[in-house]
Amino acid sequence: MLVNTPNGLYCPAGDFHVDPRRGVERALITHAHSDHARSGSQGYWCAQPGLGVLRERLKPSAAITGVAYGQSLRFKDVQISFHPAGHVLGSAQIRLEHRGEVWVVSGDYKLQPDPTCTPFEPVRCHTFITECTFGLPIYQWPTPESVFHAIRSWWQSNSQAARTSVLHAYSLGKAQRLLSGLDPAQGPLLVHGSILPALRAYRAEGICLPEVERLSEERLRTAAGRALVITPPQADEPASLVGPGGVSRAFASGWMHVRGGRQGRGSDTGFVLSDHADWPGLTQAIQATNARRILVTHGSTRPLVRWLREKGLDAASLEAPARVVEEGSAPS
Repeated sequence: MLVNTPNGLYCPAGDFHVDPRRGVERALITHAHSDHARSGSQGYWCAQPGLGVLRERLKPSAAITGVAYGQSLRFKDVQISFHPAGHVLGSAQIRLEHRGEVWVVSGDYKLQPDPTCTPFEPVRCHTFITECTFGLPIYQWPTPESVFHAIRSWWQSNSQAARTSVLHAYSLGKAQRLLSGLDPAQGPLLVHGSILPALRAYRAEGICLPEVERLSEERLRTAAGRALVITPPQADEPASLVGPGGVSRAFASGWMHVRGGRQGRGSDTGFVLSDHADWPGLTQAIQATNARRILVTHGSTRPLVRWLREKGLDAASLEAPARVVEEGSAPS
């Protein structure tokens, strides 16, 4: 039903692309990260909750149609619906049905609880296209509760030593998820300006998040040594960021699970918090689809393909050109 073309996944029966790599006539978008949502297409369709963040990503003049989760629409002979993926706000799996055959494109997804987006919903199908960013058995995430407890303790310890806490996180999805577990009563929450557009879109969708202030030289003069600063990796920072007791830097990402991921990022510590499924999440999600054919993409495909074949499934890697990764050298 889908073929891999230079423009990305294409459905001949419906004449549309899913997460195209360049501008096309009709683009179905799983979510608003830049490696899945690119400008230049004539028309876009996405899950309704992600309409705001997708508008922030694309040009204001882009023609975007939001579709409620579970609502059916049709392109030629293909019936289409969007279903929650649990990755970021508005992230979706796209279900395609043609002549009784059902395919699901998962996009990026996770099974861990996250109050900032709709939880992952298994969708039964014949063929399931799955990501495997963290497709190795070593990747098994701690509970979000334990991670947030560690972040709050780190921030408190830094404040007691008059150190400014700087937490690096991607501006769409991760920053909002982090904010959902933080309390401004503990100290000022300052965020980089690049985080604010997505933050506004989250609030417009009714996501409850604490009040924050824009990171600036002026605000740091009074908040340094007490504040927690959330900023994307490699973003420009005010010169006055260092407080009277110095600065402590941390990075929130699934890559912090292994020593190699913690090195070379200019951080003192790392917190294992990912918006992608770990190994148990991948295998659980795949099994819940009841699919007999699994196409694996985006990550360590070979180990997951081998594991699936050992389980008696028809599994293969879906070859694709390297992705342009969202705001950093690796997805989180």
